[in-house]
Amino acid sequence: MAEPHMHDEIDEVTCREFVELVTDYWEGALPERRVELVEQHLVMCDWCKTYLEQFEATVEAMPMAAAEESPAAANERALLAAFRERRAGG
Repeated sequence: MAEPHMHDEIDEVTCREFVELVTDYWEGALPERRVELVEQHLVMCDWCKTYLEQFEATVEAMPMAAAEESPAAANERALLAAFRERRAGG
């Protein structure tokens, strides 16, 4: 019997997984089923709701950057790159 794929077995998101997924969730880059699981977790977990609010506030509060981009786009791009680098172990 073939072993099921790991993503087929997931029926909940833990706090640790949420922290790893928050950037993709915020960008709208998660598959629909994963979004559902994240949102179910957020309903039950005040800590992760607060983490998401702080993440959003941090993105919005980034100082202005590159002149050729809109300030908001440059700030968002820089912050998301930093989160991805940290998640990748950099």
